[in-house]
Amino acid sequence: MEHQHFKLYKPFGMLSQLQSNDHRETRKKRFLTELYDFNNGIMPVGRLDEKSEGLLLMTSDGQKSNEINQSGVEKQYLAQLDGIIKDEAIRRLITGVEIPMEGKRYMTKPAKVHILQTVPDLPAPSSKLRLARHRPCSWVSITLTEGKYRQVRKMTAAVGFPTLRLVRIRIGSIHLDKMAPGDVEEVPKL
Repeated sequence: MEHQHFKLYKPFGMLSQLQSNDHRETRKKRFLTELYDFNNGIMPVGRLDEKSEGLLLMTSDGQKSNEINQSGVEKQYLAQLDGIIKDEAIRRLITGVEIPMEGKRYMTKPAKVHILQTVPDLPAPSSKLRLARHRPCSWVSITLTEGKYRQVRKMTAAVGFPTLRLVRIRIGSIHLDKMAPGDVEEVPKL
């Protein structure tokens, strides 16, 4: 059987799932089926939380999904932070910080982190993000080889600079490129 693979730009405010078994949730939440009529057997490879946006992979190949999720494939994010981040906070993010995870403390693996000198060329943020209410902000690139629940947000908060906007731009060698929120493209392989 030939597997199908897609990349999509998950918009802010959408869940990284195709549907919900909770009928109350289906009326209030947005799901990936709103973007494309995926065939049965298609599943998201990893997740982005509802308030994050950017690159999400979809596949019918469960083995490939597990491989990407479990093998340390790099995932790169651009994060808009509340405040002007300091070099010491960057060093802490690079070496690993302690974050809460499932009721325990977890030390993150080393990450690649650098400050962006210019605002990245991204689609306009959702109007539901209240960015104007915050202090001056800074942008960083964060590349991880793990993907714990809300990890980037927890990491930046742990060093005193909460994430305002989070956009995943790369998983392994697959890039978001110039996709717009809601775009879906079939890819030949993952």
